[in-house]
Amino acid sequence: MPSISPVSSWKNYLTLCKPNVVAEMLFTAVVGMLLAVPGIPPIGLFIYATLGIGLAASSAAAINHFIDRKADALMARTEKRPLATGNLTSAKVLTFAAVLGVAAMLILVLLVNTLTAVLTFLSLFGYAIIYTLYLKRATPQNIVIGGIFGATPPLLGWCAMTGEIHAFALQLTLIIFVWTPPHFWALAIARREEYAKVNIPMLPVTHGVAFTRLQILLYTILLLCVTLLPYLTGMSGVLYGLSALILDIGFIYFAILMMRTKDNKTAMRTFVYSIVYITVLFAALLIDHYLRVTL
Repeated sequence: MPSISPVSSWKNYLTLCKPNVVAEMLFTAVVGMLLAVPGIPPIGLFIYATLGIGLAASSAAAINHFIDRKADALMARTEKRPLATGNLTSAKVLTFAAVLGVAAMLILVLLVNTLTAVLTFLSLFGYAIIYTLYLKRATPQNIVIGGIFGATPPLLGWCAMTGEIHAFALQLTLIIFVWTPPHFWALAIARREEYAKVNIPMLPVTHGVAFTRLQILLYTILLLCVTLLPYLTGMSGVLYGLSALILDIGFIYFAILMMRTKDNKTAMRTFVYSIVYITVLFAALLIDHYLRVTL
């Protein structure tokens, strides 16, 4: 095997961290931090919390790469990952994950607070071990059950600033929890042949595409109800409420379109919209929060 240049090696380690996924998670965590306080949070605490949560998420992503290395090598979407190509060894990946995980816990325990560290560790362990190692291959409800571990970033951010679990933070977690199945099932429909090839029982593989499309529609309707909670409970104002309603109507439209236009292209369009949806929704929460603070 040809030697790997330092630049290529650095890129391989960055790939292990799943930077796009971690960036989205960190964004929702940061929103949780900013919503937890009326103004600007303490800068030092904000930086340490963001760093600690980000390192923990990256560690979980690297462990996910290790556990899924054989399946990744057989799937077109993941066949170029560092372990699948042999650019990194399992030992190096596990060492990298351990270093990131230990660093994350030290930062959170020593510089943030113990509650945030405990909740972050549970999320890391839940995603990397319970979901990836067991649930992913045990049940077609893997995304639903395991989704709780990926839904915690805004709760972690809130706890980092306040040291407590607040009902408003739980609402944010609930939004991501309900959003995760229609988000991921849209991708699973488009990639169902690949999942079937590696014996991962995603819903469209075990129950068929038509059933999965119906579940996506039902979840988007449930999501509409859940995303209005921050407005209905007084956590957010009219700006957020209207934004959520418009975004939810868009998501339901795509879900209905998937049931009428039964192709992979529409499924991927729905998947892409779901990413835009959650980003804009949390941005609306943040904008609404600071407008209400300044008015």
